[in-house]
Amino acid sequence: MTVSTKQMLARRTIVDAARPLIGSQGFSAVGISQIIEVAGIPKGSFYHYFESKEAFGEELLHLYISDYLAKMDVMFGASPKNGREKILAYCQFWWETHVDGKTGDKCLIVKLGAEVSDLSERMRHILKKGTEQAVERITAIIRAGQEDGSIQSAMNSYILAQALYQQWLGATLMVKITRDSHPFDNAWVATKSFLDHT
Repeated sequence: MTVSTKQMLARRTIVDAARPLIGSQGFSAVGISQIIEVAGIPKGSFYHYFESKEAFGEELLHLYISDYLAKMDVMFGASPKNGREKILAYCQFWWETHVDGKTGDKCLIVKLGAEVSDLSERMRHILKKGTEQAVERITAIIRAGQEDGSIQSAMNSYILAQALYQQWLGATLMVKITRDSHPFDNAWVATKSFLDHT
């Protein structure tokens, strides 16, 4: 194993260890000392792997988005379901991820979006690119669903994908505020209406 590979794996280990903490408390509220403690690394070694906390945050978002997009690709690529079924399966996955009792490993886009976009232009850009890539994948599935007839909506596939993605982001935020899953109930009904509207 090369030195660069070892360093990359170490960076990944630190990020994975700290992600639930940041997902629960936010980026600004978690100090480097807490990251070091939860990752179990010696004091002073943080700056061996990351030049700053912002650089750590960039790596956190890069890895989170990469993992998330990989899950989308598996969900959309391996299934024999039609376009409508794939979109609903994705929404179900989103729902179950946020109501399963876990508090730290949720959608970092929702948790950190507003916070880090005001703190770091580079982190904002990573979030922007990641959400665009997610919407592109949803767009492709909606277009396929319109072609196979399972999605009745004639709305432009990209606009519909943006609307659905933004709707679920908003519902996730409302779930955090209200501390119940009713916003997901509403998002689920609205999603079906969007897909079936002629």
